[in-house]
Amino acid sequence: MAVLKFRVYWEEDDAIYRDVLVKHTQNFTDVYHIILKAFEFDQKHDATFFRSNDTWQRGREISKAVYEKEYKAPPLLMDETLVGTEIIDTNQHFIFLYDFVKSWTFLIELIQVIKNADADMTLEYPLVSRVEGVGPMQYGTKGLLGKTFADIEEKYDLAEAQDGFGEEGEEGAEGEVADDEDDHDDDAEDTTEDSSKESEFFDGDAY
Repeated sequence: MAVLKFRVYWEEDDAIYRDVLVKHTQNFTDVYHIILKAFEFDQKHDATFFRSNDTWQRGREISKAVYEKEYKAPPLLMDETLVGTEIIDTNQHFIFLYDFVKSWTFLIELIQVIKNADADMTLEYPLVSRVEGVGPMQYGTKGLLGKTFADIEEKYDLAEAQDGFGEEGEEGAEGEVADDEDDHDDDAEDTTEDSSKESEFFDGDAY
């Protein structure tokens, strides 16, 4: 038995990657789960692997299921395909496509083969051995907060509250004007002429 170390890059930024360790006797469903765990994605969407080469051309698929689309060759199935059977080259490449709508794409490269004698068999495989860079957010900030945010949003009606801030500010401004009017009314008791000027000022300029 051997342990295979793969480096999984996010296609859009090769500085963001995860190293994962998989037994060669495990299947591609195990690889699927560990990649999603490594990048903190859920497991709700369709997915497929492609055999690939050094120039990242897509070859035969190793798919989660047989989907309604055209295939150049019938796909292998993740559950039925052992990782070791697909290792043809010492730096074997695969492409992992997750969520066909958003097309999250990850580039996978075999970087090390650890022989049985050197492998730590006390560990539970597959596992993530290295994390580099901040991975992409599958759903964005709101998606990460999930139901909790939705509950808060519904309870406090955040959209309405946002509009309310503007209204509150306007009320505050009017309140200040009202206070000024009260002050001027007090002054008006001292002189009718000043009161007349203040009234003319507010009628013309304050609104």
